[in-house]
Amino acid sequence: MGIGDRLSEVEWRMDAPRRHGEAGPERSVNRRTSELGGRALSFGMTAAGDAVTKLPLPPHFDPDRVAHVWRVDYEQRAAQARAWAVDHGIPPAAADSPRICLLLVDCQNTFCIPGHELFVGGRSGSGAVDDTRRLAQFIYRHLATITEIVVTLDTHSTAQVFHPSFWINQAGEHPVGGQTVITPDDIATGAWRPNPQLVPGVAGRDGAWLERYAAHYVRRLAEGRYALMVWPYHALLGSIGHALVSSIEEAVFFHAMARATAARFEIKGDHPLTENYSVLRPEVLDDHEGMPIAAPNVKLIEHMLKFDRVFVAGQAKSHCVAWTCHDLLDAISGRDPGLAGRVTLLDDCSSPVVIPGVVDFTDQAEEAYARFAKAGMRRALSTDL
Repeated sequence: MGIGDRLSEVEWRMDAPRRHGEAGPERSVNRRTSELGGRALSFGMTAAGDAVTKLPLPPHFDPDRVAHVWRVDYEQRAAQARAWAVDHGIPPAAADSPRICLLLVDCQNTFCIPGHELFVGGRSGSGAVDDTRRLAQFIYRHLATITEIVVTLDTHSTAQVFHPSFWINQAGEHPVGGQTVITPDDIATGAWRPNPQLVPGVAGRDGAWLERYAAHYVRRLAEGRYALMVWPYHALLGSIGHALVSSIEEAVFFHAMARATAARFEIKGDHPLTENYSVLRPEVLDDHEGMPIAAPNVKLIEHMLKFDRVFVAGQAKSHCVAWTCHDLLDAISGRDPGLAGRVTLLDDCSSPVVIPGVVDFTDQAEEAYARFAKAGMRRALSTDL
């Protein structure tokens, strides 16, 4: 059965009746998929109302290369994409109805390629590689119905509050990235303090101001989502780790050429004084004096709410994906909780952070996704769509 054949069971337009509450109680993905049937798995139709079925995978796609980095041949892929659109009757994205968004969270080398700084292996050890393979296939299979791809890019510099160079201990040593958590007690006892050599370039204030801010920041994090984890240097602007993983970059480019459109890229995480797990909202918005230092990404929230359906995938399921979904749900709840039903989380295209012997966020990721489903968001496997 094609995806379009199931679409008749649901309508995703803005003026459709609310379906808040349809999502069932917490359950496994497979049970949820089968029980929700067409409502959970329907995908799209052409502007003319014709049923849309899965497309074949284009010849250039090699699922065995997703763990590697290479240069995408843009000229060749552009010509192939235009020919692909003609051969398969794929219309320009501007003609789409319903309009479908695919949100890709941080599908970058630093998270998706083994051996890079923060590879997300999940419990299997190959999580992000397997996710990337399925995600690329999902894009190609549904090229004709994905209207726009929104790509977030975790974007950092060396001197940021979550990187080792920002902090020193009483011996003048920096913390070890990926192994150090800084708590309010650490700040109070002087175990860790901001690096005074960074003060002029990072804060534009004096050292006393930065020390007061650091105490405020660490306390605010501890009261909220996470304690402050000092991460290894990662996703540095201009680095190979910052770039999109090649197979996803290629699929996004191919989509843009085939659909006569362009992907939307969103930079996040470049503020030196706050983390930005969610693309929609920095972790801390004000300083210790109550003055704003950052703001929610209202433009992106408004943009995404214009779509009839939003699919979410990327890395890591326990962190940047989860908190992006959390903030999207907050925005939805503030205007119409029924809109949560437009959002589908691709369970098999994201993995949680797992550092063997150190930390395992698998359960936290599942708890978060269960909350989202209970609030009306939908869960599905990309391979079932």
